[in-house]
Amino acid sequence: MKITVTQEKLSKALNNVSRITINKATLPILNNVLIRVENKKVSLITTNLDMAIKDFLPVSKSEDGVITIPAKLLTEFVSNLPKGENIEISSKDTKVTIKAGKYTSTINGVAADDFPELPEINDKEAVTYKISTDEFKTSISQVIIASSNDLTRPALTGVYFNTSDDTLKVAATDGYRLAEKNLIKKIKSEVKAIVPATSLQEVLRSINDESEEIEISFNDDLVRFRLGEVEIISKLIDASFPDYQKLIPKDSNISTELNREELIRVTKLAALFSRSVGGSIICEAIAPDTFSVKSIINEFGENDSKIETTVEKSGKINLNSRFLLDALNALEESKIIFKFSDRIAPIVLRNKKNNDYTHIIMPLNS
Repeated sequence: MKITVTQEKLSKALNNVSRITINKATLPILNNVLIRVENKKVSLITTNLDMAIKDFLPVSKSEDGVITIPAKLLTEFVSNLPKGENIEISSKDTKVTIKAGKYTSTINGVAADDFPELPEINDKEAVTYKISTDEFKTSISQVIIASSNDLTRPALTGVYFNTSDDTLKVAATDGYRLAEKNLIKKIKSEVKAIVPATSLQEVLRSINDESEEIEISFNDDLVRFRLGEVEIISKLIDASFPDYQKLIPKDSNISTELNREELIRVTKLAALFSRSVGGSIICEAIAPDTFSVKSIINEFGENDSKIETTVEKSGKINLNSRFLLDALNALEESKIIFKFSDRIAPIVLRNKKNNDYTHIIMPLNS
């Protein structure tokens, strides 16, 4: 195997793929990056068994072959070489030689026979969607905040891609809050798949200024994300996602329009005084013209901030301040709608004009 490539291109590709390599893995080869050269096409591949990242590398010269090299060592070595240098990587048996100008190094590689790669997706059978990277990044960021870290409930550790009303939607919940976003409208194909949040975080990290469009392909147990020369393939979570549509209240007794930035400010102020009570704050609609956010009285004192608005009916609800701030930061418009019914029903947050994003939060015990 032999390739010649610029330092910048190789360093960028190695940084892309090396993030998921596992240090001190029970399977040592998972520490390695696989370099495959086939028909003048060069790919760098890493995997952690649940996900694989593949970067197709443009090179000036190549000879077919395949080898695996410790990813961290190679990435750090290449990043310290001078920019603008042409780097030549060649292998003989399991010895890998790296040359760049006056710099030469030999690294002990490992034969690729035992390198575990995820299966490829069959493009003829896959369900595929395309969306702009900006819209994808915004939508996934708005939803992924509601996913769970609880590994005993695997379905909640991912983002649910599902279709209804000719729309591809993404949703996530941790049991205390729920976020849903309409991703692509006017579609004909159907999909129901839970993508691990950790895989989506890697996709978000891989988006750069050069990426304009992302292609998403699903089959029975895998999903693939294509961003230019980068592919991320992930196993899907084999579990049933809750019927979350039933959790979104259809009607609310109390509804008010609020300035998002002002609500963020008063929520942060109340949160300062509620740290000792788990961030619990009280949101109260006071008819006819006031919305109040206050902390529960504790050893630090109390805080009560008011916003002028229009309220037809009075009522109050206890919320987790961090959950509320996460939701408010995910909303995009300057004016938002805050709706609830009583102390035990969830609140519903939406942008005033665009209804493509919905965020609900379960109340805390009064």
